Amino acid sequence: MVLHYGLEIFEGMKAYRLPDGGAALFRPDANAHRFHNSAARLAMATLPQDVFVESVRELVRIERDWIPSSSDGASLYLRPFTIGTEIALSTKPSIEYTYCVIASPVASYFKGGAAAVTLWVSENFTRAAPGGTGAVKCGGNYAASLAAQAEGIQEGCDQVVFLDAVERRWIEELGGMNIFFVFDDGSFQTPPLSGIILPGITRDSLITLARDLGYTVREEPYSIGQWQSDAQSARLRETFACGPAAVVTPIGKVKGRRHSFTVGNGSAGPVTERLKVALTDIQFGCAPDPHGWLDRLF
Repeated sequence: MVLHYGLEIFEGMKAYRLPDGGAALFRPDANAHRFHNSAARLAMATLPQDVFVESVRELVRIERDWIPSSSDGASLYLRPFTIGTEIALSTKPSIEYTYCVIASPVASYFKGGAAAVTLWVSENFTRAAPGGTGAVKCGGNYAASLAAQAEGIQEGCDQVVFLDAVERRWIEELGGMNIFFVFDDGSFQTPPLSGIILPGITRDSLITLARDLGYTVREEPYSIGQWQSDAQSARLRETFACGPAAVVTPIGKVKGRRHSFTVGNGSAGPVTERLKVALTDIQFGCAPDPHGWLDRLF
């Protein structure tokens, strides 16, 4: 049934090599919670959250030699997923499911590390709508983003940013990442969780770390028009995207049918870099972990 009705959900997470040779996961309980919510939204069988976490732990223990030991941020990417495997052609929830976890060593998400990426503003396509599955990590959401992504690549951009489906005005997220804005007063803003955008674990971690560092973080709507105006007036100093694969990626330029502007000087800003270092230092065991996010495996 997965092949005909899209009964599929997944997670994205990583195992990190620690300075002493050990390894750790980062907030696997949060992935387990989101995986449960994704299954419930698609009327799929839910996996006990402790089973999810232990399955990921066990795979990493078995495949420990595949975790990179390098200083360039490489890690072992983990992809837990569930698919509906009942043999049927009937529009209903599957009565059989298969759960798997696969893994692969990964380096930087963008070629060459991408000092700053260029975004294409999608006006012809939307990613999600109220009442839909925007907050679910399912393949259908990503498939729906690919035509817009292809359009962006044709325009010389690295990624696409989606606007809301109702007014085509409010910024939501990228094809697979959440987005943050940094202003001249040092405050942050990111679109609110409203059931339309993915509740990113990296997003949530960065909000916590930014507040730890003394920054004000607002979870409020932000329009594409305001984004361009603030960038041109220099009120907006930095913009970055975040997710488990790309971690923290600065956004330098924005292009579209009606938009063209540069954020800051078009490269990574100091606040973005500070937050990225704060997050990755915890993930790789190079800094204290005051929130207990690391799940050490060996």
